[in-house]
Amino acid sequence: MKNVKVVLDGSLETVICSTNNIELVKGDSVVVEIDSVLYSGQVLLNINVDFVGKVIRKCSKKDFAIINNNREEAIKALRYARKMQAKLDLIMNFVDCYYTFDRKQLFFIFVAESRVDFRQLAKKLAEKYRTRIELRQIGIRDKAKKIGGIGPCGLFLCCNTFLNDFNSVSINMAKNQFLALNPNKINGLCGRLLCCLNYEDEVYTELKKDILKIGNEYETEKGKGKIIGVDIFKKILTVELKDRSIIKVNYGDSNESSK
Repeated sequence: MKNVKVVLDGSLETVICSTNNIELVKGDSVVVEIDSVLYSGQVLLNINVDFVGKVIRKCSKKDFAIINNNREEAIKALRYARKMQAKLDLIMNFVDCYYTFDRKQLFFIFVAESRVDFRQLAKKLAEKYRTRIELRQIGIRDKAKKIGGIGPCGLFLCCNTFLNDFNSVSINMAKNQFLALNPNKINGLCGRLLCCLNYEDEVYTELKKDILKIGNEYETEKGKGKIIGVDIFKKILTVELKDRSIIKVNYGDSNESSK
């Protein structure tokens, strides 16, 4: 029996659920049960791996009405939480709030620079809403994933559209791709290194295996010179000769051309 990956409403977390022999396709809205709690969500894809929950049914008109009402009530709860947070002088920034489908749990998502003692706040929220309260601290990249936005490429953020996991990104990836180490150029809206630095890093590493580094000496038909530039895609070296003249050398077939 095939299982499905489902992204849960509100949290954007993904879980694997058994289909219970219900025919499902990508994009279907469903109600799922996880540890005796009901959630709503959307099917991402069919998959053959172990599951942690099960699909109860496809969403009906009544289910959609419940989902919409839960969202409206969650917005009100978020306003109240912010009010109480300010009253208790807690240094935290609420990002989102959502109910589980059956309203057995109410989640509050926040970011903070350090740990926050929110026990008093949780107590007040529990007294107000009479359900299980969970305050969940997330990182700045997770905040960008939830809120979304437009990246420097002009497209919607990768983390908000198709990335499910955050892979490690390092400054060495920017160096490997000959990018200027300008934070305004290599950082995303979250303030961290762009996730897309991961996409082409292996390609650059592979292409650079057979080339000399900038600063190395290089023998040309016009004499020795120093490499001052590399175009790994066109396989062209920019070489400064002893007389300060600059030539371009195609190291793919050893042809060269004057600048």
